[in-house]
Amino acid sequence: MAKYAINNNGTITVSEGIPNTFLVSGGAVIGGGSTLSQSEASEKGFFPVVMPEDYDERIHDLSEIFFVSKDQHYTYTKSNKSFSQNLDDLKASKIANLKSQANSKLQPTDWYVIRYAEDNSKTIPSEIATSRSQIKTNVETKEAEILALTTKASCIIYDINLD
Repeated sequence: MAKYAINNNGTITVSEGIPNTFLVSGGAVIGGGSTLSQSEASEKGFFPVVMPEDYDERIHDLSEIFFVSKDQHYTYTKSNKSFSQNLDDLKASKIANLKSQANSKLQPTDWYVIRYAEDNSKTIPSEIATSRSQIKTNVETKEAEILALTTKASCIIYDINLD
């Protein structure tokens, strides 16, 4: 559901959708808000809340909400988050998570490898070997990409998903 905001005497209130009942400037209580069209909502002072361009909650904080009159919407001031970990620690954590994910994907077929190691007359099915090899290759590629990252923000948002 879209967020809307209204300014009542300098206090901006944000809500999910337009509330069914609300106060307008002057203290009047209005009902039927959820049935208002966009133009009727705007006449009552409700305008959409638009997130700042390129906002990513993983690396940005939101602060002051304000009205953008030329576009007729509310938005927030966006700032970069501060991270206490240094870049090398963030990379190490990301790589550890990547390897943990790979382990989870490899674990269901580990018994094929163990069986082969104990008795090499028992083969590993080719589709299992191919799948395991692809997982390990993807991990190597992603690990190299993580090590090449140069900012904390790029490390935070880097996608380690192996699916």
